[in-house]
Amino acid sequence: MQKISTMQTSEENILNGQLTIGLDLGDRFSCYCILDEVGKILREQKVPTTPEEMKQTFGRMVRTRIAMETGSRLLTGLGHEVIVAHAQRVRLIVKSRRKDDRLDARTLARLARIDPELLSPVQHRSAEAQIHLTEIRARAGLVSARTALVNAARGLVKSYGERLRKCGTQQFRQEITSGLSTELREALEPLVREVESLNERIKEYDRRIERMAKETYPEVELLKQVKGVGDLIALAYVLTIEDPHRFRKSRDAGCFVGLQPGRRDSGESAPQMHISKEGDEYLRKLLVQGAHYILGPFGEDSDLRRWGKKLAERGGKNAKKRAVVAVARKLAVLLHRLWVSGEAYEPLRNSQKAMSTAA
Repeated sequence: MQKISTMQTSEENILNGQLTIGLDLGDRFSCYCILDEVGKILREQKVPTTPEEMKQTFGRMVRTRIAMETGSRLLTGLGHEVIVAHAQRVRLIVKSRRKDDRLDARTLARLARIDPELLSPVQHRSAEAQIHLTEIRARAGLVSARTALVNAARGLVKSYGERLRKCGTQQFRQEITSGLSTELREALEPLVREVESLNERIKEYDRRIERMAKETYPEVELLKQVKGVGDLIALAYVLTIEDPHRFRKSRDAGCFVGLQPGRRDSGESAPQMHISKEGDEYLRKLLVQGAHYILGPFGEDSDLRRWGKKLAERGGKNAKKRAVVAVARKLAVLLHRLWVSGEAYEPLRNSQKAMSTAA
């Protein structure tokens, strides 16, 4: 174990005192800083980032508050109070001009000792939810690889002065190269076979996700009442949020995924800002895809669709893009409401109320 520095103090005080620890995890080595009840540094050291070394270092201590930027179930299992900081919101770390693992660990420890809310702590999902969410993210990785290969094939063919037939990535097969020259078709054959293989793997994940939603997460059916929300979007939403009661009101769900406009009010100035893009990027992307479907040619008539269409018709620069983002935010709120209430979804509920009132 490589030592950075050690304050003169007894091992008994370190193991049994009222402590606060900041832990900056690294790939090979992690830095930690131990503070006593008055904020005095008792120890700063490096420890190999392995389960065995972590257990040996922190397993002998009494229950301690440990702040870190990445969650560790191992430390929670040892009985410690683990605070997972939202790294992008801790400006003392993100905006620091002196990036250093030792200083980051010290900053985490001092913030956790003063007030854990300064770390904008994130809620750690369960191990089961994490492994299920990993399957969804693995599928997303395959989809990304497939898109890159299809785009590469089209670019290569175009540079040769020829064209591939239009088709979706799911229909990208050997047949679409039939109109190409022989030498170009032979050059692309391995690439096309790889895309076909990725399509099969993605379908396999789709079957697993459908089975997972049906057998383990019955609440997914409540969310799928909205046309444009399938197993993938609904399950990713449930697994990412996990506990619907973490929000005081459904509107907070839109903020959680970073789809609400940022704020910078100062005096009389309140400029219009872009969405914050905080929270889970992949879930935000899925909700935007759902919004595109709702506003697209196949979306069913609903209050949400009508509202989004009115926004898009206002004109101006990027009106349609703004409408899609706004519908995605409303969709996040609607899904949370359906999840909490368990009620049946009525697509034109507000419109029908307005008509009955007018009559």
